[in-house]
Amino acid sequence: MSGKIIVAGAFGALGRAVVAELGNRGFSVAAIDLAPVPADTPGIAIGGIDLSDEPAVAAAYDSAKSKLGGLTGLVNVAGGFVWETMADGAIDTWDRMYRMNLRTAAVSCRAGAALLENGGAIVNVGAAAAANAAIGMAPYAASKAGVMALTQSLADELRGRMIRVNAVLPTILDTPANRRDMPDADFSTFVELAAAARVIALLLSADAAAVTGAGVPLSVGQA
Repeated sequence: MSGKIIVAGAFGALGRAVVAELGNRGFSVAAIDLAPVPADTPGIAIGGIDLSDEPAVAAAYDSAKSKLGGLTGLVNVAGGFVWETMADGAIDTWDRMYRMNLRTAAVSCRAGAALLENGGAIVNVGAAAAANAAIGMAPYAASKAGVMALTQSLADELRGRMIRVNAVLPTILDTPANRRDMPDADFSTFVELAAAARVIALLLSADAAAVTGAGVPLSVGQA
């Protein structure tokens, strides 16, 4: 299996798992994030990029494509989460969730789609909560619902170039932060990062050639 993939938001827990899985499958990867490059990041890595800043992202993606020798896929992992009720929260949280979850995906898709080879693939990270937002999750869920709308619309827009656009919709990912924030939760119900990364890799591969515009639910998934 081969391909030349940009992973945006590559230095967080899920991003690192995706980079590792793609590397194991023989993909060439450019890892891009706002954070500094971790010392153990394999291959091409670019840090200090604000993924909501269109000119910065466009320049980073041009550089990544040049270093990769082309571009066949894009994974948008960047995002964040806040839990707060309408009564006790702040309206500014809605802007922050939009910028972190939806704007980053939109900016990345716009820059990446212009560089992708025909027949390429984009995978966005949405959320199961977008379809059923519980108390305290409205700003986060609304921004992730926007990611799914972006996915569906862009899939239709890029159909003529045979570029597939899909999203994964995880419940709770098994990250150190989620375990820390929910110490009383049943961690066996969390989605393992390696399992999520395998689905993302599948959606980038030729085995998913017939899938576009889909939101793939990720619930309990053990390695």
